[in-house]
Amino acid sequence: MPPVVGRASTTWVRTLLRMSTSHSSMAQHQPPRPSASLIVVNKHNEILLVQRNHAARSFGGMHVFPGGNVDKTQDQSLTMTAIRETFEESGLLLASSASDTTALSSLSDSLLDEARHAIHQQKLNFQTFLTSHDLKADLGSLLPFTEWITPVGAPRRFHTRFYVVFLPASPSSGFSSGAKQDRIPKPDGGREVIAARFLHPIEALTEFQKGEISFMPPQFYILSTLADILQGTTNTREQRACVEALSSGLFGRMVINPLRLREDEDGRTILTYEGDESRGGPNGRLHRVFFKIGKAGAVNEMSLVRNFDIFSEIDAQAHNIPPKL
Repeated sequence: MPPVVGRASTTWVRTLLRMSTSHSSMAQHQPPRPSASLIVVNKHNEILLVQRNHAARSFGGMHVFPGGNVDKTQDQSLTMTAIRETFEESGLLLASSASDTTALSSLSDSLLDEARHAIHQQKLNFQTFLTSHDLKADLGSLLPFTEWITPVGAPRRFHTRFYVVFLPASPSSGFSSGAKQDRIPKPDGGREVIAARFLHPIEALTEFQKGEISFMPPQFYILSTLADILQGTTNTREQRACVEALSSGLFGRMVINPLRLREDEDGRTILTYEGDESRGGPNGRLHRVFFKIGKAGAVNEMSLVRNFDIFSEIDAQAHNIPPKL
């Protein structure tokens, strides 16, 4: 797939322009908050995206995968965080019967909506909700798909683990295609998510190219990766096997710390990722994104360059792969 160009929010651009070009100053900053995000793929190879409210404190107006910070009072794992946040933000519940006696489809939309709002407002514990309906979160269906650490200099930093899950292979309740408008109440009475919809990754990148939607670098990177695999509008066993191979290999455990390098001769800012020749990779190895800032500080061009095979040419040391526990 050729490089994709498009527009993005100025929030992360300002961060990139002022952030450190090395890891030397990272110790002077607060550690990033642990979080999780879920890349939900339906049978049409469409991916669930939610749009953040423009007034949100983080990533306002941007299209992201559902997800959020770990809640120690509700989450026993990052996978639980991903499933809980997806339910809160989109209404899609990835769960199954704990004893084969309860059909998830028997839960009414009104009950699910009431529960997700109560969970978001800290009035109901997610695990308590599942247990009371003889349900268990479908944690085993989540496939690790890289980790990302927000650059130093950002007002809020996150260490986010991304997961892929396929529908309808996982029992689920909630919408699994199309689009819907939704407003999730926050404790302060504000609004966090204003819309949710399924888009094919190629369609999402095309909208990004036209400036109709905006992404953060992780979403741009992951969608670009999946666009090469999820060809067509019918999800196949071979496509799922490719994603599973990436997840179980070094790619799935790669921890990406974006670093600004410099501007090229065309005035584009270069942001490098692990394994790039400037980051310990072999000479000629490129793992980076180029972006150009237009008028009013908006990014009007962004392209990913990755000239190696992510299935077989990832070096554990150069690509910052943590050891398996």
